[in-house]
Amino acid sequence: MTRMAPAVLLALALSGCASWNVWPFSRPSAAGHVRGADRLAVEGDYPAAVAAYDEFLVKYADDPAAPRVRMSRDTLAKILANREELARLRQDLARLREDLAKREGDLARVRQDLERLKQIDLRLERRGKKP
Repeated sequence: MTRMAPAVLLALALSGCASWNVWPFSRPSAAGHVRGADRLAVEGDYPAAVAAYDEFLVKYADDPAAPRVRMSRDTLAKILANREELARLRQDLARLREDLAKREGDLARVRQDLERLKQIDLRLERRGKKP
């Protein structure tokens, strides 16, 4: 049993070292590139994150992380497109509200004119001058 303890400790120590990303074929630059793009996305810099994801997909298209990166890029691109559409719709809404305000002003003037015409008609009727 005492001989087994050093072997177990050695196995535990080596298994911890195996999780390090020091193997020359692990492409740490690819992982770092994804982390950088993810960081940009978390910080809310979506255009830069989409560009970083695109760059990753061009350089490392066969990387195992590519499907997740593609999904993240597509999601952020949709968010950006929705934000642009929202801005356009807000501008349209502001324009429509201005147009509505003008039309309501025109309607109020027409109602005032109609009321004046009614008053004139009533006065003419009382005087007996209406044909």
